Amino acid sequence: MTSNTPQYAHLLPPSWKTQVSAWLAEDTPSFDYGGFVVGEAEREAFLFGKGKEPAVLAGSPFVTEIFEQLGCTVEWHRQEGEVFQPIKHVATVRGKARHLLLGERVALNLLARCSGIATKSKRYKDLARGYGYKGIIAGTRKTTPGFRLVEKYGMLVGGIDPHRHDLSSMIMLKDNHIWSHGSITKAIEQARAVGGFSLLLDVEVRTEAEADEAIEAGADIIMLDNLEGEELLNVASRLKERWGGKKKFLLESSGGITEENLQERAINEIDIFSTSAVHQSVPHIDYSLKIQQRPVSSA
Repeated sequence: MTSNTPQYAHLLPPSWKTQVSAWLAEDTPSFDYGGFVVGEAEREAFLFGKGKEPAVLAGSPFVTEIFEQLGCTVEWHRQEGEVFQPIKHVATVRGKARHLLLGERVALNLLARCSGIATKSKRYKDLARGYGYKGIIAGTRKTTPGFRLVEKYGMLVGGIDPHRHDLSSMIMLKDNHIWSHGSITKAIEQARAVGGFSLLLDVEVRTEAEADEAIEAGADIIMLDNLEGEELLNVASRLKERWGGKKKFLLESSGGITEENLQERAINEIDIFSTSAVHQSVPHIDYSLKIQQRPVSSA
């Protein structure tokens, strides 16, 4: 591994290992009947990346921690973020048989979803770059409660922007915020009063007139929600021309972005396009863990 290889595990907060403990506790809340059957003979298990298409390996720090909490060791044969061709021996896990099986399903489920998100994220990025798009490709906050850290991590490994992580990491004013407060301008003024200088302010708008109001009021990012095709291009072009040199802002496109319409949405008049398609309902990557019949040598 070279010094230039990204160490994605270094991004993880101090609290992440407690989540691993909670996953293990959830999966075995009472007796481990299967573990009683297999006992504690030292065994070696091969982790295989399967499926039918190339995939991105993502989630290895979590898998390592799962098995380490069970007294096992993991030797990775592929790097985090690497694209592998199935079927590939990606890691070897060593430990007591019942401990290997205690961690098996938790590890495989996590790896399958995290790798699926990374693989889909990379696909969207590669497609967008192939269409000549130079801006930011981002996920969304439509993540699974309790599993957000892994899903956002998968986006990063796949090479895209994870967008905001939670309600505290960026101010986003959507339609319900605007309607509840009364106007875009008043909502932005109140958000600025408490958010201070360090938080970006992203405002969702439905029309060009609303975009003008948000820009005038000082929004950092204007989300052109559900605008498509020629309308998206024309609105974005006019906003950039009208406000160029007067206000500093980014334009974001969101809503209904798929692989099929990506080419028409990924226009360079738009600075960011954000989509939940890279993490919601993505195909999981198939992995399996196979315990080898021969005992691990004690020598």
